[in-house]
Formats: sequence, structure tokens, C-alpha cells
Amino acid sequence: MNYFQKNKKNIIIGVIATLLIAALVALWLQKKVIHSADDIVGVVNPSSIAVGDTLLFEDMTQFAKTRRWNFGDGQTSDKPRGIHFYNRPGYYQVTLIIDNKYSKSFPVMVSARSMPKPKDSTKSKTLIDAQTQAMQFENVQFRAVSDAKQFTWKFGETGNIDSKDKLAIYSYKKPGDYIVTLYTDESEEPILHQIKILPAYDALEEEVSVEDAYAKIDNDFKYHLQQIANGNSFNTHYNYLLRTYLCNNENTVVKVNDSKVNNFYMYCAGLQFDKNNVIQTVKVNFDDAQNCVTKVDINQSK
Repeated sequence: MNYFQKNKKNIIIGVIATLLIAALVALWLQKKVIHSADDIVGVVNPSSIAVGDTLLFEDMTQFAKTRRWNFGDGQTSDKPRGIHFYNRPGYYQVTLIIDNKYSKSFPVMVSARSMPKPKDSTKSKTLIDAQTQAMQFENVQFRAVSDAKQFTWKFGETGNIDSKDKLAIYSYKKPGDYIVTLYTDESEEPILHQIKILPAYDALEEEVSVEDAYAKIDNDFKYHLQQIANGNSFNTHYNYLLRTYLCNNENTVVKVNDSKVNNFYMYCAGLQFDKNNVIQTVKVNFDDAQNCVTKVDINQSK
């Protein structure tokens, strides 16, 4: 009996073992050298974002020598990991390309970012349009700048509701500082406005001499002209003089420094813009009935 016959069984086992080892080695080599897209290990997260949100990407493929990320919006990256932002909504395919040979895609849905509405966007802010200073007995106009439908005014003098109109007119009987309160149907909180009421020219008492009475009028006239020259509220002081002394005649003659003749309106308008004038003296001239000033003589300087 020869050697083969004696060791036939062992030889067969050895051949089978060798073939099995060879198959295992071939499989190992295949895993090491031969790859496919299924071997790519990549992560893209999250798969659904809004414009401007952060997209995370990472490649963990072991055999990769080179890589390139294509984000579907014209942007690419060669980094193994990082972040990306989309500027426009849409459906994108993020593709990871390994060694310029294998690729794997990841779908990403990018939605438009909704703009938050500002608080109370349906309601407009209510404001009070009114002067901050006026004279006693002067008709003061208060206007609500608002889209509201209901208005309740309290002008602070009586403590009662004084008007329910959007545009209200009120005349203060006493001088002082007042808080105007406006309630509307579009705001839970009231709107407040401060106004200062200056005392009007006091009626002359009977015991006061004629000379003192005229001097008091001249000084009062001078005071309000100086306020205009100092840049204070033009309407307040102009309207006071116009109503109190000039019988609302804006064309009343004004003579300045014994030479310049003008009407009252033009003089005051010039006084408003040509500031820093000092009103030295004022002399008023009444009509025969002593009701209206018909001429004002003024001395002034800078």
C-alpha cells in the first residue's frame, strides 16, 4: 500500500482545510481591496431643516483616501466633517464621493423660515398730538393719532370725562401743570400727556391807575414777544397776544426802533427765525374804544 492510500483521509482533510483558508484569505483581501458604495460610512443630520439652520456632515469611511461632499446647491467640501447652511428652501441631495469612485447620497429637505410677527402687530400705537404749553382760557386742541374707534379724554382739571371725540378742544380755567389722560378701545393702558397752563393777563382792578394799567399791558406784551425771540413755543405766545390784545388782527401795525414798519404776523415770524433779539421796550396803542391794540412800538437790540 503506497503513501497516498495510507494517508488518503488526512490528505483530503488537508486539501479541504487549505481551500477553506484560501477562501477566507480571498474574502479578507476582497474586503481590504475591493469596495463598493455600501462600504461608505457617512452621516448627514438632520434630514429636515429650515433656511439658515445648521446641517452637520461627517465621513467615517475607513478606506477613504480622498473625499468630496456635494451639497446640491453648488457648494462642496473636502473636509471629513463640518457644517453647512442653505440659503434657499428646496429638496437637496447631499452626495459623498469617496476616492472619485464610490458615492452615497443623503436627501435633505430645506423649508422656508417663517418670520415671527411683532407683538401687537394688529394694533397701532396711539399718540396724543398736542402742545405742551398753553395760556389760561386758550382753546387747546388735542388730537388722537390712532386707529381706535372709541376715545375718552380727561384733561385733568375737572376730574370728569371731558370729551369722547378723536379731536377734542379744551380751555383751562386755571393755570397750572396738568396730566391729560386718553383711553381707547385698542389699548388697556391709558395714554398720558403733560401740559403746562400759564396764567393769562389779570383783569385790571378798578383801583389801579391808568398809567399802571398800560404799563402792565406793555410788560405783558414784551414778555411774550421775548419768549418768541428766545425760541419758545411760537403758537402759544403768538396766539395769546393776537387773541388778548389785537382782536385777532394779524395785520396790526408794528414799528421797530422808530424805523421799520411791519404787520404783526411778519414781525413775529421774523422774530422767531432771527433769534437772540432782546426786546427792550414795548408801547401799545389802543383804538378809541380801548378794546383792540392798533399799533405796537418796539425797541429791540441784539
